[in-house]
Amino acid sequence: MESIFHEKQEGSLCAQHCLNNLLQGEYFSPVELSSIAHQLDEEERMRMAEGGVTSEDYRTFLQQPSGNMDDSGFFSIQVISNALKVWGLELILFNSPEYQRLGIDPINERSFICNYKEHWFTVRKIGKQWFNLNSLLTGPELISDTYLALFLAQLQQEGYSIFVVKGDLPECEADQLLQMIRVQQMHRPKLIGEELAQLKEQRVQKTDLEQALEAQDGSGVLDEEEEDLQRALALSRQQIDMEDEEADLRRAIQLSMQGSSRNISQDIPQTSGTRLTSEELRKRREAYFEKQQRQQQQQQDSPGPAGQPSHPCETPSMSSGALGSGLGDAMSEEDMLQAAVTMSLETVQNNFTTEEKK
Repeated sequence: MESIFHEKQEGSLCAQHCLNNLLQGEYFSPVELSSIAHQLDEEERMRMAEGGVTSEDYRTFLQQPSGNMDDSGFFSIQVISNALKVWGLELILFNSPEYQRLGIDPINERSFICNYKEHWFTVRKIGKQWFNLNSLLTGPELISDTYLALFLAQLQQEGYSIFVVKGDLPECEADQLLQMIRVQQMHRPKLIGEELAQLKEQRVQKTDLEQALEAQDGSGVLDEEEEDLQRALALSRQQIDMEDEEADLRRAIQLSMQGSSRNISQDIPQTSGTRLTSEELRKRREAYFEKQQRQQQQQQDSPGPAGQPSHPCETPSMSSGALGSGLGDAMSEEDMLQAAVTMSLETVQNNFTTEEKK
């Protein structure tokens, strides 16, 4: 149906669209129809002047607006009728007694012009099929032969005035093409207002969908931020747990050192409650190491398993003074701390062993 000429509604120029859709081409413009309307207005003025230019009816006529056109683009049936006379066409009222007496089946006509509340549109046969060429539709609407009479009757019930177009219409390409083929219409064209409303609704739905997608993307960002926060909290808890474990370990070492110091104090005589000076500590270390040296010397002088005296230790012996002084000078504070930790751990282990034997 692309070959069918169909002007869509622009403003209130439905009379122009009706004529051009009827003739299947751009035959009339608003300027040409306005010229016809002005000509009709002038003819009416001249008839009114025949009764006297000073008469009340004439002065009233001059004050009234034109009945053949207005500023919106509306044109009267007189304008349409005069425009069709140029092409040798005549309009007859479809429901008039004169036409009804002819008893002509609508299917045998060639075209109709319909009017309701200042709106005009054409129903025309093109080729062997009928089409509703209403400019308010998005395209031509196919009307079957059996539906044509019912369609016209429905328009009459709705208040439409229907005019039969008499005469030979100008030839058109669509009429020649559809004489050879018949068209099929799968979807009825919609009113332009319905199409605009549907497009608007689609735009609204698209906007809502875009907003929903943006909201979903925003929630995804929030979810990622929440996951990052959860991971940070988990790492913080792990660090706190590790610090707690380290604190527990330090307290255990401190307690073990306190236990070892109490055991050592049983072997080393205590002084008064005053803190020991560095000299007293040095003397006690010397006494402790001299005691260790005597025990080692006694082990070397004791006979071996075969009754033979054991060989002296390969390590050269030192006097107790030299030993105490050398050890006191050689051992750093870190070495002494390490030795204290080792002795405390050995003491704790011995205490556990003793408890198990008991």
